[in-house]
Amino acid sequence: MTTNQLIQEIQKKKSFLCIGLDVDLNKIPEHLLKEEDPIFAFNKAIIDATHHLCVAYKPNTAFYEAYGLKGWKALEKTINYLNQEHPEIFTIADAKRGDIGNTSTMYAQAFFEDLAFDSVTVAPYMGKDSVEPFLAFENKHTIMLALTSNQGAFDFQTQTINGQELYKKVLEVSKTWRNSKNLMYVVGATKAEYLADIRKIIPENFLLVPGVGAQGGNLQEVCNYGMTKESVGLLINSSRGIIYASKGLDYAEAAKAKALELQQEMSVILNA
Repeated sequence: MTTNQLIQEIQKKKSFLCIGLDVDLNKIPEHLLKEEDPIFAFNKAIIDATHHLCVAYKPNTAFYEAYGLKGWKALEKTINYLNQEHPEIFTIADAKRGDIGNTSTMYAQAFFEDLAFDSVTVAPYMGKDSVEPFLAFENKHTIMLALTSNQGAFDFQTQTINGQELYKKVLEVSKTWRNSKNLMYVVGATKAEYLADIRKIIPENFLLVPGVGAQGGNLQEVCNYGMTKESVGLLINSSRGIIYASKGLDYAEAAKAKALELQQEMSVILNA
């Protein structure tokens, strides 16, 4: 999917919502455990109920890898279902990969070619030769960790080195990498006040913003600091707050209601 196609979908749906499909078998409705593939059954119901309200889905691969081969098969079935039934939806493999060049190439092939995701999250700690293999794929997007929402973000990311905060250095250097136009960035919603400075460095790139909802991030604040005029430039992710809105038989309808709340907030912001 191209960036322009993503922007068109945002404009069409009046939404920049991304729904995280982080499936924990201990949290899904108990009746689904009788299904042959409870993870896929859960995902399919959530997708069927919410696809008209969001522009992206983001499975965190850890929640699938934890269940071994069955989990990986459920991930494969989920992405195949999305690509077949809703090709207009932007798909994110939240895998946070990052390794030496030839290994990164294999990771990129796994997510971009075998599973056919539109994008994958990566960690930049090993530098350009660990990220550029992902950037080499046409019409695919690499979403790089920039400033995360966890407490440990302050251990390294905001530390000042030679007069500059590390996350700012990472952002500036990443712009020099080959095919950096294919870069998006992860910025946690709980770091909304940092977005003004981030936009000075990367004024147009899309930002994937987790942390709205269960983690306490404020949607309006994120938009005030991070939204761009032309493209919106934001994908706001909500996972637990939507997919675990209910553990009953009404779980899909409850997820739809929560997604609708966010979509309506976004529509108001876009029309302001």
